[in-house]
Amino acid sequence: MANEVCFRTLDLETPWSLEAYESVGGYSSLRKIIAGELDHEKIIDELKLSALRGRGGAGFPTGLKWSFMPRNMPGQKYVVCNSDEGEPGTFKDRDILRFNPHQLIEGMAIAGYVMNATVGYNYMRGEFYEPFDRMEQALKEARSKNLIGDNILGSDFCFELHNHLGGGAYICGEETALIESLEGKKGQPRFKPPFPANYGVFGRPTNVNNTESYASVPAILENGGQWFLDLGKPNNGGTKIFSVSGHVTNPGNFEINLGTPFKDLLEMAGGMLAGNQLKAVIPGGSSSPILPAEVMMELTMDYDAIGKAGSMLGSGAVMVIDESVCMVELAARTAHFYYEESCGQCSPCREGTGWMSRVIHRILEGEGKPEDIDNLDRVAGNIMGRTICALGDAAAMPIKGFLKNYRHEFEYMIEHKRSMVKG
Repeated sequence: MANEVCFRTLDLETPWSLEAYESVGGYSSLRKIIAGELDHEKIIDELKLSALRGRGGAGFPTGLKWSFMPRNMPGQKYVVCNSDEGEPGTFKDRDILRFNPHQLIEGMAIAGYVMNATVGYNYMRGEFYEPFDRMEQALKEARSKNLIGDNILGSDFCFELHNHLGGGAYICGEETALIESLEGKKGQPRFKPPFPANYGVFGRPTNVNNTESYASVPAILENGGQWFLDLGKPNNGGTKIFSVSGHVTNPGNFEINLGTPFKDLLEMAGGMLAGNQLKAVIPGGSSSPILPAEVMMELTMDYDAIGKAGSMLGSGAVMVIDESVCMVELAARTAHFYYEESCGQCSPCREGTGWMSRVIHRILEGEGKPEDIDNLDRVAGNIMGRTICALGDAAAMPIKGFLKNYRHEFEYMIEHKRSMVKG
């Protein structure tokens, strides 16, 4: 494992403490800013050079996103961290919050400086009780050393950060639904445009990034954008934390260089559980289309390679599946999740997710019809691109992936009224 960026304190006795973080260079970038060694333009340039892409799933270039903020507009501006982490299979951000919270605090403070924002919110998944307490403890430490708050380190730069627990709704992982929830309203996505950079929290300019994205910034500024870029590959700079779960011997989080072959990551996770045969991999969380083993074993773990193969890197949740899994059952579980989590605002998503879930469950119960398969594919296609936010796409893409790569299992179950895997 690389452990060079977000997990660089893990080997220390109390990795979450201010003392541990400062021992590996923590807050040195913020101190350089206060000393006048780094200005707004230099920071943006280094982030663009680094090719840091959003680690929450979309993969949008971070430096470019920061440059969109109208930093010279008068009035309040905000930076918001998306620590909601509701994507099934993803559990990386919680470990940044638990084991290296100060790096997130520093990254958000730097973002506040760059965008002239004096207030930040860290919106955390409702079930994150331990990470919330750890973040609160870290904020208390940072305030005691004047690394956060008013007139940071004796300068005229002020930045206050608040931790906020959500209600555990998957839809609030979408940035505008998160903002609505943060404002105390029902978590439903907004129409875009206007984008948060123009109209965000309380109608003010707001930047929203993922936990891992903000936490990567201090290390980039300490070592330079070129250093971070060289850790990965062109257009895919740095390291990425992959949450590996499923049928592996040692599931867990692995921070590795982008561009690392999947087969190497699988080996880091101890290989297949009980020596079973790899059947398929969901490479970026439940919303990313499934890929067969023979495809996945030839891929490298980066945005471009996974995208060209017909899926997406997403949040970095790598779900490893062996030959014992029935794809119809897995598709049914996936479809039900998105049906339950749809906010109901858009008809294609509200109606389509329920329809897909019911049809796949009907196939599971031995009541499927041959035309169900093409109808599932058609309905999934009619959902995609027709909703306010990406949850509709997130529900449709995995179903289309199951049908594309494992159509024969659906056909077998419809014909024989039983799974071809489980007999």
